[in-house]
Amino acid sequence: MLSDIEIAQQAKMMKIKDIAAQIDIKEDELEPYGHYKAKLSDELLDRIKDNKDGKLVLVTAVNPTPAGEGKTTVSIGLAQGMNKLGKKTVVALREPSLGPVFGIKGGAAGGGYSQVLPMEDINLHFTGDMHAITSANNLMCALLDNHIQQGNELGIDQRRVLVKRCLDMNDRALRNIVCSLGGKLNGVPREDHFIITVASEVMAILCLAEDLFDLKRRLGNILVAYTYDNEPVYCRDIKAEGAMTVLLKDAIKPNLVQTIENTPAIMHGGPFANIAHGCNSIRATKTALKLGDYCITEAGFGSDLGAEKFLDIKCRFAGLTPSCIVLVSTVRSMKYNGGVPKDALKTTFDMDALEKGCVNLIAHITNLKKFGVPVVVAINHFNEDTDEEIAFVEKLCRDNGADFALTDCFKDGGAGSVNLAQKVVEACDKENNFHYLYDLDMSVYDKIDTIAREIYGADGVDYTKEAKKSIDEFVKLGADKMPVCMAKTQYSLSDNPVALGRPSGFRITVSSASLSNGAGFLVCQTGSIMTMPGLSKSPSAYRIDIDENGNTVGLF
Repeated sequence: MLSDIEIAQQAKMMKIKDIAAQIDIKEDELEPYGHYKAKLSDELLDRIKDNKDGKLVLVTAVNPTPAGEGKTTVSIGLAQGMNKLGKKTVVALREPSLGPVFGIKGGAAGGGYSQVLPMEDINLHFTGDMHAITSANNLMCALLDNHIQQGNELGIDQRRVLVKRCLDMNDRALRNIVCSLGGKLNGVPREDHFIITVASEVMAILCLAEDLFDLKRRLGNILVAYTYDNEPVYCRDIKAEGAMTVLLKDAIKPNLVQTIENTPAIMHGGPFANIAHGCNSIRATKTALKLGDYCITEAGFGSDLGAEKFLDIKCRFAGLTPSCIVLVSTVRSMKYNGGVPKDALKTTFDMDALEKGCVNLIAHITNLKKFGVPVVVAINHFNEDTDEEIAFVEKLCRDNGADFALTDCFKDGGAGSVNLAQKVVEACDKENNFHYLYDLDMSVYDKIDTIAREIYGADGVDYTKEAKKSIDEFVKLGADKMPVCMAKTQYSLSDNPVALGRPSGFRITVSSASLSNGAGFLVCQTGSIMTMPGLSKSPSAYRIDIDENGNTVGLF
């Protein structure tokens, strides 16, 4: 089979104005970036605001394994399959980050015959949203350091600066630095840090903002530092939010592209799911709901991270109600959870390992059903999967209250997802009792305990002295009425990345906490979560190049 980029380069794209016309967008409501991608104008969003909402379908997954589950690929394939059924469907996805593209994780444009196009542009600079977010974040940091340098009227304690500079690249050398060296004219020396752009609060804010003025308000609410008198300093106090909003005035507009089968796709925003809420923007999702009869969207990593935050944070803020949740898994992911090594997954038939490892899938089904929404399990099919294995998984799903469908969308595109699409249409018409996992009036500690017990399966929660002190401090600033965003390893339901399957008899340890005051949630970190990744010994960047004809090669 051809590589992803070879398939993408051979695909026949439609002009973006023709894609827009499929979902009743007028040409003058587009802001084109070349022939095949465009921003959606504020005028469009205003015109369609009273349209009836379509049905919202969330695609999530089990805990990721090294073999890969293909959540984005299934999301795209499902949207294509829905359109083959004659359902007017729009897929709403996150934008890729350059860090993973040149690192080890890869892009976020799908794979095989279920991709969004133009794949190269999307995985690289796209429409410049990531650069705008990086610039806005770093402007805030520059203004803060300048305030300290120019007399420090607010009395900011340079030892308690909370915001970090960012870069959309994996660069471990910038994780912990000392800045402003070289004498008085170069600023006040202090310890500083870089994070990757998608882990920044500015990214989270962009994805939660309802409009440009809500964006400005949220940016002004960012907690940037404390004074020597232990008073909070907000972004508005250093007069940064106005200029930051100007930098983001185009980035807040959703991007329209297309799938390999010319299905409309809206891609916008991309916060990390293990440090932020891991979903595309509210504006993108709401726009897709107004333009289509169905909106297919995804949340990052496994359902214990992305889906929980989608449902408890994004849906709460945006007033969204999902009609169906699709849970993506694979036979090989279950065998991996059952003890089969990654290198042997393609050649090992082991029903004992499958039965042992399926507990991870059961846990995710059980968790999702707690939100009162119909669940369909989508098994991403691979050639090595046997009929016996598939039959076992299908019975397992039905026994645990979820519908089941195979999908071959990687090699067959929308045609490989028609069966899944039919199951999703049926599920969307079933009884729906959607509710949040916890109430905002609960104490912060009760919210954390509820997530840990109900979603992770923990026996309880422990706190470091530092974490408890921070949480109590943030409660005084109003965090007690906010949702909680748990930062946790994606590889396990627990906070131990090597505890596979369905761990039991463990407690979650909250090691630190931070307040994303502009985004509107409290972040509680468990274990060691990397906010500035590093490159591997052999990063993807080594294989990405330009050939003699000027074509990109090696991009997946």
